[in-house]
Amino acid sequence: MLVTHVDLKDFRNYKGLTLELSSGPTLIVGSNGQGKTNLVEALGFLSTLGSHRVSTDHAMVRQGTDAAIVRVRLEHNERKFLAEVQINRSGANRAQINRSVIRTRELPRYFSSVLFAPEDLALVRGEPSGRRRFIDDLLVLRSPRFSGVIADYERVVKQRNMLLKSARASGIRDANLSTLDVWDERLIEFGAEIISARSALVANLSPEVAKAYERIVGADHGASLANSLSIISRQDDAESAVATNDVGEIISVADATTAFTAALESVRKVERDRAITLVGPHRDDLIFGLNGLPARGYASHGESWSFALSLKLASAELLRRDSAAGDPVLILDDVFAELDKSRRERLADSIANFEQVLITAAVLGDVPERLVANVIHIQAGEVVTNE
Repeated sequence: MLVTHVDLKDFRNYKGLTLELSSGPTLIVGSNGQGKTNLVEALGFLSTLGSHRVSTDHAMVRQGTDAAIVRVRLEHNERKFLAEVQINRSGANRAQINRSVIRTRELPRYFSSVLFAPEDLALVRGEPSGRRRFIDDLLVLRSPRFSGVIADYERVVKQRNMLLKSARASGIRDANLSTLDVWDERLIEFGAEIISARSALVANLSPEVAKAYERIVGADHGASLANSLSIISRQDDAESAVATNDVGEIISVADATTAFTAALESVRKVERDRAITLVGPHRDDLIFGLNGLPARGYASHGESWSFALSLKLASAELLRRDSAAGDPVLILDDVFAELDKSRRERLADSIANFEQVLITAAVLGDVPERLVANVIHIQAGEVVTNE
């Protein structure tokens, strides 16, 4: 996968930007606040339909305008695509491929990228929601149809919660809450598929994370991943799995369905009292391990940073191996400033054979010399030199 041309209109601080890109590494240089991260954020949004910096799309629309446009030309296996998304300040976003309108959630079928940014430290140290989004974004990039499955599941959770709240407010007894059974069936149907797919993905991702971490730090610290599933386990169970470096077997849809059904029955009364859906993929977590201990709470800043970077490099390796789109575009936002010289060189070795790598940096000298063949300088939302 290769991005050859980028057009931005009213995206963040870019009133308008036209940029040509080439294969191999490209370094985007500029002091803080000039728009380096805004540029790579736009590309990341095109493949994940979300920002790594904000939770609301309208924040990416330039102040005083109603919509932002991200348009890129892509090449893969001698095929060329024009992909475009219009991010609206209000109302639904719109997407096109080769000027034909498509559903926005279909964009990941056409463009695959993996972006690492300082905000990804929260994958290790932050809340479960960030880890769930990470695994689901990767799931969609590998199998775009899961975008619809996840959207359907989230819709069912919302509707089910509304029903539970309505029942609590009106005093309906659980025995007479027959409509809930209908939503339970849909919840289990979509949720079991997500749980099974996530478990298979974690099983494939964990060894790649271990290898990526060892390449970056130059030592084997036993990096691992384990599922924490609300339908069958508690978080302390998952942390025990980390201690034994056991990510668990891949869960079939049938087994997930059985466990999900039993879990819903066991929490039915509590759910009615609290008016919220208490089990399912929306309550699950990933536990990251280092040296047999949960990384969250035990890993140092440097270890957490290296683990988060390893998650993204491992994701890129899975995509290049399994995706029909080939190599994802690898994007590293302000990474090298956090690494010492030896880790910079090891990271450069790890990314050297990707078809296209976009790197941002405030200081040119932070990046190994072999990665600076193509340099773009950004200042105040404009390209000031392109050499």
